[in-house]
Amino acid sequence: MEDNDQTGTPFDKRCEILAELWMYSRDDVKLKDFFQYNDVGLPAAWLIDEELVTPTPPLMLLISESFDVLLTALEIKEDTGFDSIDDLFVG
Repeated sequence: MEDNDQTGTPFDKRCEILAELWMYSRDDVKLKDFFQYNDVGLPAAWLIDEELVTPTPPLMLLISESFDVLLTALEIKEDTGFDSIDDLFVG
């Protein structure tokens, strides 16, 4: 997967983080609105993370939007480059 974004979290890490969030936290009541809004982006991120599908530009855009919405939901003002879901919740 190629990521044209030179700063912030690389696309493959975005997929990994969103996939983990979707798999293990989708019943979190505090993020209910986030999960409802991103009902396509999150499973798509999981499919890409599991290498079941090849990302296309529109799918990459959708997943990047889901990641940006997650940052907003967590009140993170800047994508400084995250390596894991723990980085998001601890930072």
